[in-house]
Amino acid sequence: MAVYGARASAAEQAWLEVAQAFIQETLCPTTKEPNVQLTQLVIDCVKTIWLSQGRNQGFTLPLSYSFVSVQDLRTHQHLPCCSHLSWSSSAYQAWAQEAGPNGNPLPRERLLLLGTLTDLSEDLEHECRNGSLYVRDNTGILGCELIDLDLSWLGHLFLFPSWSYLPPARWNSSGEGHLELWAAPVPVFPLTISPGPFTPIPVLYPEIACRLLRQRNKLRLQPNLAGKLVRLSALVKSQQKAYFVLSLGGLSPCDSQVVSHVSVIVQVPAQLVWHRALWPGRAYVLTKLRVSKIRGHCYHVWMTSAASRLLLLKPECVQELELELEGPVLKADPKPLSMPSNSQDRKGQKGVVRDSRLLSYMLQDVHLLQSVGGGMRRPVLAPCLRGAVLLRGFSRQKPGTQSSHQAHGASLYEQLVWGRQLGLPLYLWATKALEELACKLCPHVLRHHQFLQCSSPWNPSLGLQLLAPTLDILAPPGSLNRNAHNEILQEPHHCPLKKYARLQTPCSFPTLATLKEEGECRAWASFDPKALLPLPEAAHLSSCQLNHRLAWSWFRLLPSAFHPAKVLLGVLVASSHKGYLQLRDQSGSLPCLLLTKQSQPLTDCRLIGCLVRAERFQLVIERDVRSNFPSWKDLSMAGFIQKQKARVYVQFFLADALILPVPRSFLHSATSSTFPQTERTSSEGPHMGQSRLFLLSHKEALMKRNFCASPGANPEVPKPILSFHVTGIWLGGTQRREGPGWGPPEPSGDEDKGQKFLLIFYGSSIRWFEFLHPGQVYRLVAPGPATPLLFENSPTCESQRPLELASCVSCLTVLDEWTLEFESSQDVPDVLAIKRALPESSLTDLLSGNFTDSLVSFSAEILSRTLCEPLLAPLWTKPESTGAVRRCVKLTVALETADCEFPPHLDIYIEDPHLPPSLGLLPGARVYFHQLEKRVSRFHNVYCCFRSSTYVQVLSFPLENTVSVPLPHIYLTELMQGGRAPFQATASCHIVSVFSLQLLWVCAHCTSICPQGKCTRQGPACSTQTSISQASIRLLVEDGTAEAMVTCRNHHVAAALGLCPSEWSSLLEFVRVPGRVALQFTGPGAQPESSAKIDEPLTFFLWTLCTSPSVLRPIELSFELERKPSKIIPLEPPRLQRFQCGELPVLTRVNPRLRLACLSIQEPEHPSCVGAFASSC
Repeated sequence: MAVYGARASAAEQAWLEVAQAFIQETLCPTTKEPNVQLTQLVIDCVKTIWLSQGRNQGFTLPLSYSFVSVQDLRTHQHLPCCSHLSWSSSAYQAWAQEAGPNGNPLPRERLLLLGTLTDLSEDLEHECRNGSLYVRDNTGILGCELIDLDLSWLGHLFLFPSWSYLPPARWNSSGEGHLELWAAPVPVFPLTISPGPFTPIPVLYPEIACRLLRQRNKLRLQPNLAGKLVRLSALVKSQQKAYFVLSLGGLSPCDSQVVSHVSVIVQVPAQLVWHRALWPGRAYVLTKLRVSKIRGHCYHVWMTSAASRLLLLKPECVQELELELEGPVLKADPKPLSMPSNSQDRKGQKGVVRDSRLLSYMLQDVHLLQSVGGGMRRPVLAPCLRGAVLLRGFSRQKPGTQSSHQAHGASLYEQLVWGRQLGLPLYLWATKALEELACKLCPHVLRHHQFLQCSSPWNPSLGLQLLAPTLDILAPPGSLNRNAHNEILQEPHHCPLKKYARLQTPCSFPTLATLKEEGECRAWASFDPKALLPLPEAAHLSSCQLNHRLAWSWFRLLPSAFHPAKVLLGVLVASSHKGYLQLRDQSGSLPCLLLTKQSQPLTDCRLIGCLVRAERFQLVIERDVRSNFPSWKDLSMAGFIQKQKARVYVQFFLADALILPVPRSFLHSATSSTFPQTERTSSEGPHMGQSRLFLLSHKEALMKRNFCASPGANPEVPKPILSFHVTGIWLGGTQRREGPGWGPPEPSGDEDKGQKFLLIFYGSSIRWFEFLHPGQVYRLVAPGPATPLLFENSPTCESQRPLELASCVSCLTVLDEWTLEFESSQDVPDVLAIKRALPESSLTDLLSGNFTDSLVSFSAEILSRTLCEPLLAPLWTKPESTGAVRRCVKLTVALETADCEFPPHLDIYIEDPHLPPSLGLLPGARVYFHQLEKRVSRFHNVYCCFRSSTYVQVLSFPLENTVSVPLPHIYLTELMQGGRAPFQATASCHIVSVFSLQLLWVCAHCTSICPQGKCTRQGPACSTQTSISQASIRLLVEDGTAEAMVTCRNHHVAAALGLCPSEWSSLLEFVRVPGRVALQFTGPGAQPESSAKIDEPLTFFLWTLCTSPSVLRPIELSFELERKPSKIIPLEPPRLQRFQCGELPVLTRVNPRLRLACLSIQEPEHPSCVGAFASSC
């Protein structure tokens, strides 16, 4: 025992030495000598509390405990903890179990905390008093919470026996933790108990105080007021001042009795801490009050003065003041108030006090709102400014991760309340929207404090700027002017919470991943092959045609398709891997296509890194499907879909978007895959660099090329990489950075002026593709120290691109770290005289056989987009063959020409390596095509193909609301007017005769004839026995002005023959047996030439039908020219034809018959006759 005692004495001595050093450093004034008395008092306090637990194991000092300063907690304590000096281990275990089976109790640390309890954040600066409570020592200050504050404790040094510390979140490096003081602090120095007054304090009670407010001649008094606290408002911290209102009632023995009350406003900064000491139900005395008139409030009210004190009411220390109340009456607040239950009686607190494993709190004067809307589905308990939420107990659980937006957005939430003055439903929606925004963008794209905190009222935070367009509509600035004093003091009570209206959620801010996923889900949910290929057209398509028609389709979603409407939001970045623009947030990225108004190209590179908000946009989902449907009958069976893939992107106009520049320091990793390009280098500090202006004259396609070897690749076998190149003209010499701008260009010889060059972009530099457009002026910037001849030839360019360099004097590879800046051409005098309009080929050159220049350029509207076989595809491929499937995209466009009323149509083919096509090539879009290769087919039709020099610029998006324009109604003779004739039209005409008719059943796979439903192909035999019907008929029609040969196919044949669907189906079933029936008529009234015998019933029926009035009748014919406008062979000239007019022969020139393809046949509104075969089906 002696040895043990010796060890204990040595350990205690060491502990005492450490304690003395700590007390001297953290508690003693730095300018004074060591305070032995203070050290001894602190040690005595620690001993007293330590020994009170009764299980000290013979130690008089808590040797396992160490002292901790405020600075130590803030610097080294990164995890929540608690310390209970007076508790034994078993007591802590019992306390921790109350956290619940699933709770995570606060871990215990053995720490001793001392400090001064104060309401000052800085010494002797009263302006810093705002009602907060702090613990201070020599090392710093830390905010704290205390359940039941005694005002006499302020300014005194205490030992805190039971407390917990909650540090700031790890991501919040600028935040501060706070203390929770569980038990009453133990004073180091004995507190002096002030004796009661020698004479009773004269006081007024609430009833008399209310009457006194009505006496004009008594308002200069500064009486003392006594009463029971019946109401305590919230501590209101507006932008101007902080204050709270308390209401004192009469000392009635029955709590439920209605009594008079009087309200007192407390707004002296030094008295705001009273809010922590007041307890509803207790009786108090307020001294030296004054009467004041508040602006906007019609009554006089009591207010505290700087000399006012708050005292607990002791009946033996007060005496009621007797006043003679006479004189004129002023307006006051005479209405009674219903008192709540005594808060000290917890059994009487039903509906007021609530306990939970997390905390204990008291709600006073709260509003129960059943349905506020705005995304809130549960009832809401909402304290107004008159009510308060009073903390009555701390949580035993370890707190979860604090939402960063809650920590950083406090000032923003205040601005929503006081600056925007939002009602509760809109405020709840705004806070929820801010949470969505923070989750979308922080912390990996933007930092929380920079996103939520505002630097000044004139420079709101990014979060508020994103909400402003919606808030300006729902709550216009200045539409509501709240009066906080009236909301608290007025009787009967009126506040915004009593006159709210259910809010329909105005919009939401989904993550880009959510928006993409929902769009893709909707697109596939709406994918219906039967809707894309409706009957009766699909019934006559072969398997190959069917699957090609289904191979590509697109689906579009507008914001109005979502409920609530969705707002597009993200940081604009340029992909260094794909070359297109993207919107990016925490969840991922979404490709986007941006257009300016008036079909101008996107050129401003400073948009990269900006925050983009758009309410009007088009979410486009391109669906690629690989299927093997045997025939139209199987379209409802999803098992024939082998593979499906979607490309999702968004397109919108810049004018419809809110663009918020984000300083480079705000961005965290939004542009991690790109190089810094949002800020000019001058804004980031005195950087060095050099640049050179140039005018862009031509841009080639972004595609995989093999003229440049990627870093690390085998130089002998270069691998194709994504790249593009541009040609242009240098505008002056190299310029060096001088301060915030650029110095004068270096002198260059006359031979260098206007020299043509080639810039090659590959690797990360392809991110500039979307911003480079012919006819624009740019500045190529190279950071770093000046390098002579930097913008000259690259050492590896000339040998690899000799053809391109034939007309260029220099070739330069753009490095990854180089940047581009758009320059206004008005600031460059040399560019003003240069024609910069987009070059376009004339219609004559485009639709001619002249191949002097096979590269053409034009603007056009896309009419359709389909997948087809490659232009150089093999003649036949085994269906069982696997591997890469070569595809070709066919665009049918309507040329935009000023000299043609009806624009001609043209086909454009896109093949590898230009697949997939650029974003935005959709039906209905207007597109500018530059340097397409013009070709002529073996049928003498002009078509175009993409090549490496092709440059595409989308001019406008498809219209959101498409209007179907009816075809023009014309006379047939108008079709002989050449280019002024429409390609498609409607005419009222009469069927004169039938030239030919063919009905057949073919194999859906190989299109061989199928008699009795069996394919006749040999070697190899077809793997399927599915057959489809096909039909064609050639008619001679005239309308009195001209005659034309019309070809009708498939289901249009039924309309030409005047058969209803059931008759047509029966006819096709009769044809199934022979597999093919063909009739050839040599002229009106002539005998037919048939593939079958004339005496067969089917053939005879068809011959009779084709010569009957049921077919030879008036019709409304919709058609298109069988000869495409792109056909370049000349029209057949008029021919001499002999006619017999009585006995005289007549020789005249006759124009060749028009050849038309039927689009639809309708019966006229007033038919002149009804055919013999016409009947009801």
